[in-house]
Amino acid sequence: MLKRAIMIVTPLSGLLYAMLFLVHSPATIQAQGAMAKNHPESDEQVSGPYEVVKNWPNSVATLWPSEKGWTWGATQAIYAQNPNRIFISMRGELPIIKPGDFLNIYDEAQNVEVPGLGEDGRSIYLTIPQPGVPPRNASVGPMSSPGEPHVKFRAQEGRDYRWQHLIFIVDSQGNLVDDWSRWDSKFKRVHKILISPYDAEKRVWVDDDGKCAIFIFSNDGKQLLQTLGVPGECGDDDKHFNRQTDIAWLPDGTFFVSDGYENTRVVQFDKNGKYLTSWGKPSWDWRTRKLVPGLPDPPPPNYFYNVHGIQADAVSHRVFVSDRENHRIQIFDENGKFLDIWPLGEYASIYHLLLTEDRNLWMSDGHGTFKMLKYDLDGKMLYSWGTFGPHPGELWGVHEFSTDQQGNLFTAEVFNGRPQMFRPKPGADPTRLVGKQMRVAWKD
Repeated sequence: MLKRAIMIVTPLSGLLYAMLFLVHSPATIQAQGAMAKNHPESDEQVSGPYEVVKNWPNSVATLWPSEKGWTWGATQAIYAQNPNRIFISMRGELPIIKPGDFLNIYDEAQNVEVPGLGEDGRSIYLTIPQPGVPPRNASVGPMSSPGEPHVKFRAQEGRDYRWQHLIFIVDSQGNLVDDWSRWDSKFKRVHKILISPYDAEKRVWVDDDGKCAIFIFSNDGKQLLQTLGVPGECGDDDKHFNRQTDIAWLPDGTFFVSDGYENTRVVQFDKNGKYLTSWGKPSWDWRTRKLVPGLPDPPPPNYFYNVHGIQADAVSHRVFVSDRENHRIQIFDENGKFLDIWPLGEYASIYHLLLTEDRNLWMSDGHGTFKMLKYDLDGKMLYSWGTFGPHPGELWGVHEFSTDQQGNLFTAEVFNGRPQMFRPKPGADPTRLVGKQMRVAWKD
């Protein structure tokens, strides 16, 4: 029997070898190349009008050689002051997962029984890990990056995460420019990093929703100049925030804070940080974690459920607010008078807004459609691109995005846990590129 098996396998092996030789022979490769010239390569518009800059920035272990074996945690904030000064913030570092441990290894997957998961109360068996999905959510889960509220977090510092290098600065080549680790102990959950387009000093605003405070630093990071809110003390009066999410400015220095995850309001301040007014009512109660009973669906204007992004128009003084879990944008005048609502569809989950120099409003949909979207200022969607996934150029949870003076786009992905850089493709239609962000009092 063994001799017969060998006699059968041997010619089959030879046939397979011959087939592989023919497929990879110089003549075959040349013929395939000739055919390909008649069919330009399609990238299926995964990254729209951009090409992703792979391996940007340099790895954590390259930026900090002592961090071998560690990678990005949940990356929530990114801001391009200029092409050689890009601020990035992550919620600590996570251990690197070797791709072979989880991706495309079906024989190691396990069928795990989950009692009661079936609609009729039956046990359901799930394949873990799920083929074709990212191996880890960097932001949400008991063993993910720290700082996510309402999660039964069980990770141990030093083993499952490292709380360091929370804010740093890189250039367009991915090299480290500056490291703000001296401030690591001050932060709990950096949400966004911003610079007012009207501030010639280019002060850096660090919005930490975990601490319920906004920290304003000198541009070089050496001085903490001002603190808004009471760090570690949350509330809903004129001196407190409750997990605020974003900031927007008018030319006179007046600014607005979207407040936020737990509070459901917009707060207005003067240029010195003096409280002026606030507006907004809850359609969701963060204490019970349930919708407010008795409200219609959708809720009336000025009711919010997760006030997650904000922009202010210097021309019309309109304030655009992402009412995220109500799947809409609400628009107000600078004094809080309601003006309009843009319904975005039941899947929309808008994380960040950017009103660009060319007067369009770009949005990132973090976990609804995973797309980058362009709207005009009348609420008409003009263009979108973006594909869910963990590979370079794909997107999962774009929490903040920013553009530099050269037209490059930078994204911070909270779920994939990484920053990415996108460079405009040669000959790209400029109307499909995310416009340059506002820089009025400063250019570099």
